[in-house]
Formats: sequence, structure tokens, C-alpha cells
Amino acid sequence: MQDKSETGNGEHPEPDLTGHEDAPAESATATPDASAAEGDETAELRARLQDAEARAAANHEAWLRAMADAENTRRRSKEEANKAHKFAIERFATSLLAIKDSLEATLAAENASLESLTAGVELTLKQLVGAFQSADIAEVAPNGEKFDPHRHQAISTVESDGEPNRVVTVLQKGYLLHERVLRPALVIVSRAAETAGNG
Repeated sequence: MQDKSETGNGEHPEPDLTGHEDAPAESATATPDASAAEGDETAELRARLQDAEARAAANHEAWLRAMADAENTRRRSKEEANKAHKFAIERFATSLLAIKDSLEATLAAENASLESLTAGVELTLKQLVGAFQSADIAEVAPNGEKFDPHRHQAISTVESDGEPNRVVTVLQKGYLLHERVLRPALVIVSRAAETAGNG
């Protein structure tokens, strides 16, 4: 009986103790590997996130610089256009001052002869033509030319034995500014003569 009790007391506890010791050992060896893998993955994701954020910040800064450069370029272009326009008007206005001086001098002359008045007006006209040329203002006097509705304004038509639809008389000259019509020429245009049979 004593042998059975000792044997029984010795056999039952040992398997239980061994079983309890083996389970924690297995979980202890598996947990560090999983934690290490998760830690590596988290570190990689954080690195990727930081890299993406850095790229986004760099792109945003580049976009802001590009927007600022575009705005500066637009502002400079507008200022230069305004200056060019202003200086062009100033140059033309300066040339008109000399014409005004000539007219005033002609009118101020006492006991001026017809010849001197004519010479003064001719000089003033030359100055005006020079001012027009410097401003690229061109005269349109289309006598004998084919009628152009873009540059000429027909006041009336007259019968002609020559080619129809041609300018036969210029009532008022036209003018172009850089090839753009400032004022169309007022003209009389030819039309085909009616035959006696039509009457």
C-alpha cells in the first residue's frame, strides 16, 4: 500500500507540472518574433510616411514659389506695357509741341505776306507729317485704287467707262495706325455705265 501511494503521489503531479511549464515556454519564444516583425513593419510605415510628408512639403513650397514667380512676371509685364504706352504717347505729344509752336509763331507774325504765311504753314505741315511717321500713322489716299470696304467708305457712285468699283474721287483722306484703320477714306466709287438699250 505504501508503494502504491508513493508511486501514485509521484506520478500524477509530475505530468501536470511538466505540462504547465511547456506551454509558457512556447508562447515566450513565439511572442518576441511577432513583436519584432510588427515593430519592423511599423518603423517602415513611419519612414514611408515621413518621406511622403517631406515630398509633399517640398512640392508645396515649389508650387508657392512658382505662383509667386508667375505673379511677379505678370506684374512686371503689366508695368512694362503701361510704361511703353505712356512713353509712346509722350514721344508723340513732344512732337506735337513743335507743331503748336510753329502755328503760334505764324499767327503772331505782324504784317506777314501771303508767301511767308504759306511757307510757315508748309513748314508746320512737314513737322506734322514727321510726327505721324514717328508714330507709324500712315495716310490713305486711294485715288484710282480698287475700292476696299475695310479701308474706304463710299459716299456715292458714279458711272464710268473704266473699270467699275474703283475710287474715282477722294473726298477725305483716311489714316492707319500700325496698319489698323484710324479713319476710313471718304470716296466716290465708279460703277459700270448703263447702255442705251437698257433705257
